[in-house]
Amino acid sequence: MTPVPQSPYARALGERIDELHPRLRAYFTAIPEGRVGIGEGVFDVVGTPRRWLWPVLRMLERHGVIAAGHERDVPFRVENRTIASRAIAERTFYLSSGDWTMHDAVALTRHGRVVDELGEPGLIAACFDLDVHRGGLRLTSRAVGIRLGGLRLRLPRFLSPVVRLSERYDDDVERQRVELTIDAPVLGRLYEYRGSFDYRIEEAQR
Repeated sequence: MTPVPQSPYARALGERIDELHPRLRAYFTAIPEGRVGIGEGVFDVVGTPRRWLWPVLRMLERHGVIAAGHERDVPFRVENRTIASRAIAERTFYLSSGDWTMHDAVALTRHGRVVDELGEPGLIAACFDLDVHRGGLRLTSRAVGIRLGGLRLRLPRFLSPVVRLSERYDDDVERQRVELTIDAPVLGRLYEYRGSFDYRIEEAQR
């Protein structure tokens, strides 16, 4: 008998997962084998208007971490899967410069926190604290690391950016809302995206 996959978010939240809006519970619980979660919507804004950051961000863009530039009204599609108890996501941004895909894989640490590996091959990793607020889920990074060859280096706190992710369901428009921000000490806001989308779970195409 094939074991039922587990979601790292559900395992980290424990009983608190019942505090999430029902539509968010469907988003953050495990997706059965042979099925895929599909989200389609529009980001109101993506990136940063700080042009001096774009050359640095383009290096991360090539590895599927974050998109360089600054655009509004960007259509996107996300595909979520649960593989070996990890939440695997591919987010395709339909930018004016062409389609670009962000890759991430979320797992649970032995300390009971979620860690998100971004890009290929897991170039950036962020460890998060989770909080449920008014039916929505908030994630705040407590540590960020970068992979250099075979080494994983944790950035010191005075250099480490803070990543905040908010997911909530808006009953008024019947859409899920997402907002991600990255802020650095002294420099302030480095990157963001925010928007809304519809979400469904369907049979995966073979």
